[in-house]
Amino acid sequence: MLAEKYNARILLEIVEENPFLADFYRDRKRYAFQTQLFFLLSRYRQQQQIVQQDLFQGSLVSDYLFAKDKIFAYLNLENRELALYEKIIVLLERDIVKPDLVVYLKSSPDRLMANIRKRGRDFERDMSESYIKSLNDAYNHFFNRYTETDLLTINATEIDFVNVSSDFESIVDKIEAVLQW
Repeated sequence: MLAEKYNARILLEIVEENPFLADFYRDRKRYAFQTQLFFLLSRYRQQQQIVQQDLFQGSLVSDYLFAKDKIFAYLNLENRELALYEKIIVLLERDIVKPDLVVYLKSSPDRLMANIRKRGRDFERDMSESYIKSLNDAYNHFFNRYTETDLLTINATEIDFVNVSSDFESIVDKIEAVLQW
């Protein structure tokens, strides 16, 4: 919606292409490393395509932050896997362009579960509420300490910016205030 409003290019995380994701939701411990590595390399490839394009050709809106990959890694990987992951991500993240602004849409686990059910993806059917709570806590921990770029945190638990135009415009106003547009 933001990309459309600002006539910006859009970069969407490609979730459905991960061949390990459905298995991960059924058996997180067994499939965490494969799932994580696939996402890390997929996101890195997308980020490199951005660099190869003209960065000064208008705005870009992305639905993910490359640094958030670590949230999942630290939540799901075992110590030896995490050590290997860290060696890989250190090599990759130095090539990543930092955004001008990160918008964190914070929400409650109940609202997140409702959004997941509404989305209706087959591979998310086995996602547990306890995992979403842990993931939500990890996101909050990450963004409460995030200092790499400007950050705008919006409580999205009680708003519906997709269907209520005033909620969307409120988010736009907050973004424009931070960016001083």
